[in-house]
Amino acid sequence: MNCVRPNRMQIVGPVEFAYLRDLNPQARTDMLKRVFTAQPIAIIFAAGLEPDADFRARAVQTQIPLLSSSCDDQDIVERLQQTLTYALAERTTLHGVFIEVLGLGVLLVGDPGIGKSELALELVARGHRLIADDAPEFARIGPELIEGRSPPLLQDFLEVRGLGVLNIRAMFGESSVRASDYLDLVVSMRTYAASELACIDRLQGSLSARTILGVPVAEITIPVAPGRNLAVLLETAVRSQILRTRGYDAGADLANRQADLLTAGQVPAWNT
Repeated sequence: MNCVRPNRMQIVGPVEFAYLRDLNPQARTDMLKRVFTAQPIAIIFAAGLEPDADFRARAVQTQIPLLSSSCDDQDIVERLQQTLTYALAERTTLHGVFIEVLGLGVLLVGDPGIGKSELALELVARGHRLIADDAPEFARIGPELIEGRSPPLLQDFLEVRGLGVLNIRAMFGESSVRASDYLDLVVSMRTYAASELACIDRLQGSLSARTILGVPVAEITIPVAPGRNLAVLLETAVRSQILRTRGYDAGADLANRQADLLTAGQVPAWNT
């Protein structure tokens, strides 16, 4: 019966119910006054408990809803936390294609016409799953968790230039689509000039981070050029990100090996 914070839901479980029942009449009147003065959004009686006539009268007077549930109080609190976290989460809509690749939620971004939908279609044909095309919606549901899903209107659809709008579920089956997933990686597709390609770090590649809803998300830029197998490159980028989340970095491993050889007085083979 913590009335310190207003504008909350008050859950009355067996413990609170017994506490109110055992108070003397004056103390109980004072406690009920405090509860309703705090203006909770609603008061929920758990475990099938029923409010008495005094409680109902005060609820009618203050126009505060009284709700009842057969669930226990802890179950109600957990369900409310989950439901309200989703309902009140900070949200944004980004342009791109959101797809699940090897268990990771990957957002494909890039200039219009660069081939995001074509790459997504090839990935679906390789067994990965489409979540949203064109305008995926993202919500921050935890300190470091962003969940993405498709707007209901665009669910299951993928627009490919030259082919029009495709229903991925109807074409590839139920296993080809997914309702939602966490955002784990952003893959930016862009064309590079030769001088720009020469500036890319040979060990770390184009790994960076993009801040979405206040959460830093790993980002990899894949150069788009004729003859490149973008589906294989993207799958490899996802596998590399999985290894990084497990603490392994191939570039750092190679640098450490070279440092060990130099410390031992040996010259790496590529320097001879």
